[in-house]
Amino acid sequence: MTERTVREIAEQLGASCVGEEDLVIRGVAGVHDARREQITFIANKRYAAAAAETQAGCILAPLDWDRPCSAALIRVPNPDQAFAIVAGWFAPPEITPPPGVHPSAIIAPDAEVDPSASIGPQCVIEPGARIGPRSILQAQNYIGHESRIGADCRLYPQVTLRERSVLGDRVIIHNGAVIGSDGFGYTVNDQGVRAKIPQIGRVIIGDDVEIGANTTIDRARFGATRIGNGVKIDNLVQIAHNVVIGDHAVIVALVGIAGSTTIGPTAILAGQSGVAGHLTVGAGAIVGGRSGVTKNVSPKTYVSGFPAQAHDQETRVQALTRRLPEIKERLDDFARRIQQLESRKKERPG
Repeated sequence: MTERTVREIAEQLGASCVGEEDLVIRGVAGVHDARREQITFIANKRYAAAAAETQAGCILAPLDWDRPCSAALIRVPNPDQAFAIVAGWFAPPEITPPPGVHPSAIIAPDAEVDPSASIGPQCVIEPGARIGPRSILQAQNYIGHESRIGADCRLYPQVTLRERSVLGDRVIIHNGAVIGSDGFGYTVNDQGVRAKIPQIGRVIIGDDVEIGANTTIDRARFGATRIGNGVKIDNLVQIAHNVVIGDHAVIVALVGIAGSTTIGPTAILAGQSGVAGHLTVGAGAIVGGRSGVTKNVSPKTYVSGFPAQAHDQETRVQALTRRLPEIKERLDDFARRIQQLESRKKERPG
């Protein structure tokens, strides 16, 4: 079992500590659930009450933390980031299968699999595919013909990588994701009958990308659907054909991005948001949860609502919307009073 004292954790983070420095920490937990032998973190002063009441033995807190604390305290510039580092120390080691090919895997004779790669049970690797050094394909992965997987990638069970798709290095794809399926493209005649448009492009994914479970990324009608370096995509996301996502963008769960849309570098699409086709969301922009983007979003702006608009304007609209019953009552009252005044005017002689 991994264990470290509060002092050792502080030293390894390049920080100082206050409180019981010799206390032994054996794990991590949330601020409400932590026990004395565990460390937790506080991101900001909204959690001051939780910090005062937690049973944790140690808390990672911001540099300006000055509130009462029931545990040993380590002040760091970014508690969330520091906690991620510490959690990695205490996390159970992920099982890494040895290099080699499981006997039940089916690999085309002309596919290239690096000797240091690991190919799990019932994987299928089609002709012309290439698997890079130290990459791990867990059970039942399907790798389409002429696909490319770089070095140090990890595909969890039942990932599908369709034909001609490309993964960079250190890509992580979680269970059930489908990369490179057909884009949703049809022509329609005067009778409303649709005919399929061949989707002959591919998907190109950069380095250090992580893709969540059951996410789907469609290959391009022609050219490529592109996912930049360092992009993080959550579960159950739909990315349509010819979408381009810039480096280090974040796409949260249940987002849908329509075809030929560009998401700029470091942009964030929060959960259940949607972006219409042929639009641009600028670099560093934030789209709030459950928002619907129907026009271009400028770089470094924050939009929300449907249709999405500047977040401060949307919050004013929402505040006003909640007052609609009260406003209606007042308008009804005004209408009654006006009606009464008009009736009195008509009743006056002359």
